[in-house]
Order: sequence, then structure tokens, then C-alpha cells
Amino acid sequence: MVTGNTASGTFYVFNKKEQSAPIVFIHGVGLTYEIWQPQLDFFKSYSNLSYDILGHGKSSLKKQNINFDDFSEQLIELINELKIEKIHLVGFSIGSLIARNFATRYSERLQSLILLGSIYKRSEQQQKTVNERFEQAKKELKLSSQALKRWFTDKYLENNPDTYKKISSILSANNMTNFLKVYELFVRHKNDEDFEKIYCKTLVMTGENDIGSTIEMSQQLNNIIKNSELKIIKDGKHLCGIECADDVNLAIKNFVEKND
Repeated sequence: MVTGNTASGTFYVFNKKEQSAPIVFIHGVGLTYEIWQPQLDFFKSYSNLSYDILGHGKSSLKKQNINFDDFSEQLIELINELKIEKIHLVGFSIGSLIARNFATRYSERLQSLILLGSIYKRSEQQQKTVNERFEQAKKELKLSSQALKRWFTDKYLENNPDTYKKISSILSANNMTNFLKVYELFVRHKNDEDFEKIYCKTLVMTGENDIGSTIEMSQQLNNIIKNSELKIIKDGKHLCGIECADDVNLAIKNFVEKND
């Protein structure tokens, strides 16, 4: 396993194996590559690559105004620098929106695409709720600790205090100027990608009890993205990649192996 930084300041962790296409993981807003630890452990015999998105963790953000194209440029620069031709791309939450943008621009570089906890056309009430959370974050200069209660079941948080502490510490370590820039992109997202340009096999996956990235949203994405499949993670909430890691890992493994 190799850690490093690209020429433009992207921090990455690369586990290179003699296999055709690495699995690349993109985390959510306010988080870092570390949320993928259950996947990095599970897929240690596979080539895999995780990294901190712009303005998060150890990756820099130099631009004043950013958009989703900037995040796609970050990823294409990363895989080009590492001389990777094709990837299996897994995006979670805002990471799934980055993955969707990347897929419309660089579909030829994708072996497969996996969207985990991906939003699509929020209802008026859902949009109002995320707007209010964003305004609260701007005022308090932090993401509410209530986020963890939306991301995990109460039972899981009670039984896994170390996970609660770890995710809380990642959230509190954010550079708030950068965090708010990226969070605003998530809040204002218009679902205006050209889905016709996504040619690769795609898996749309969400937690059964995810209130932000609902089953209905995933069903709509499954309908609109050609060559896509739908997987609902039983009992999962938003961060089901951690809480329901076994089920998520198996779904990723089966999909990647089928499309390698």
C-alpha cells in the first residue's frame, strides 16, 4: 500500500495488485477516505484506491469557486498520474454525485460505476430540510452532531462508540471554509447530468432506511441510467457502508467481479 500526494495536492492511498481495474472509492462531504476502511480491509486482495476530495482531509482546495467538474478533474488527474487506465468507481453521497459527473465526462475510463446513497430530485420538503441544515452549518460553523443520527441507527451508535468518536473527530477537523463550499454544491445540486452519456454497467445502491437518499430516489436513478441494477441494503441508513459493511462489500464484490 502506497500513500502520496499528486502534483496538485490530492492525498491518496493506493493498494496496487496485479489486476486489471482498481476499485476507486469517493467519500461524502465533511468526511475523508477513512470512512472506507471496512471496504479497504475487505478488498485488500484487490487493487483499490481511495483519496480525499478537494478541501477535505489532506487534499488542498485552491480555487475560490468550484463545481462538480473540478472534482472530476481531480480524479482524472489522480488516475492519470498513477497510470491507471480503467477503474471501477464507487461514490458515496456527494461522492456519488462526483462519480455521476465523472461518468458523463469520462465514461470510457470506467469498467463499472457504483452509486451508494445517491440523491435524485429531492421533494420540496426534502429540499427545504437540506437548505435549513446548510444555513445552520453556516451559522454554527460546524455540521450538526444530529448528522450521525441520520447516518446510523441508534442501536449501532450505542454499540459502537469508537465509530461515533471517529466520525465525529473527522467532522470536527474540517476546514469550515472549504467544507461549506463543497456542502453548498451538495445542497444546490440540480440533477442536471446528461445520464445518456453514462454507458458503463451501473449499480445503484442505498440503505433501506436512508431518509436523505431514499429508495424512491434510487429507483428513479435505476430507471433513468441504462445498464443499471438496483440494490437495497436491508436495515441500512446513510452510512450503510460502515454499519452494514458485510452486505455492501458483498454487493460491490459481486458487481465488480461480474463486470471486470
